[in-house]
Amino acid sequence: MNRRAWIKQGGAAALGALAVPRAAKFAKPEAKLDCVFQLSVITDEISQDFGHAAEVAAAEFAVGYVELRGLWKKNIVNLDGKEVAEAKKVLAKHGLKVTDIASPLFKVDWPGAPRSKYSPKGDSYAAAFSFAQQDEVLERAAAMAATFGTNKVRMFDFWRLDDVHPYREAMDEKLREFSAKAAKKNLLLVLENEYECNTATGPESARTLAAVPNANFFLNWDPGNAARLGDKAFPEGYALLPKKRIGHMHLKDVKRTGDGYDWECMGRGIIDYAAQFRAMMEDGYRGSMSLETHWDGAGSMEESTRQSMAGTKELLRKAGALK
Repeated sequence: MNRRAWIKQGGAAALGALAVPRAAKFAKPEAKLDCVFQLSVITDEISQDFGHAAEVAAAEFAVGYVELRGLWKKNIVNLDGKEVAEAKKVLAKHGLKVTDIASPLFKVDWPGAPRSKYSPKGDSYAAAFSFAQQDEVLERAAAMAATFGTNKVRMFDFWRLDDVHPYREAMDEKLREFSAKAAKKNLLLVLENEYECNTATGPESARTLAAVPNANFFLNWDPGNAARLGDKAFPEGYALLPKKRIGHMHLKDVKRTGDGYDWECMGRGIIDYAAQFRAMMEDGYRGSMSLETHWDGAGSMEESTRQSMAGTKELLRKAGALK
């Protein structure tokens, strides 16, 4: 959908609903768990029914934070004004705060490069924006961040290429350019190391952070994504990262299969998350981390996320991060 069509279908109303002073936001309760980190869950890993997902997160998981990506089968940046208002009511009802906006920024092919084997034929998490529409994606994500009381927007490093080198410098310049644009909106960008994108592993994450030194450009560290490509995410991959530039974290586990790797329930895979959590505490990290289950081995995403949250909490307790 182009910008004009979006405005006609309620996008302008959505932006109007978003322009609410932060002082007018709902009350910000303390986190319900006694955890060193701000433990969160991506709600659509529970259910696309946002009201139900929020209830499970707050009442059952006892977390005080959620990450927003898909609500009611719509991508967060595609919500209209009515849906934004309803989402805010749901969050207020359950006393939940938002860690970040899980936007699809730069989950696109690089123009002029071969089409990536990871490039989807249709939507990706209910989003289908072209490279030319990325300014609009940033604008929408910024508006959502403002209304939901966060200054963090997640982003990516373009669909992964077999040979990125001919395009790498131009990509880095685009990341720097958009970081500067985000800074003018008082936004922090958190780049997820995504196994389907060009920054995926620990070494690649360290390289990209060095290439994009903008003060508002951080890493969304995802050990699971790194491990999907065979990277030893911890301790080797993590050791390469500048710790003060980790702005968010995703939690999902990985197992070895006959021909590679696949998702696994948190605590049953190959990543030493207890040691990862201990290292982050020692390095002074006290920020947010979201369970992004992906594993669907328990019969449904809700039950899979339920088991993965239980595994996450056990790992946090083992690390001394959760009482």
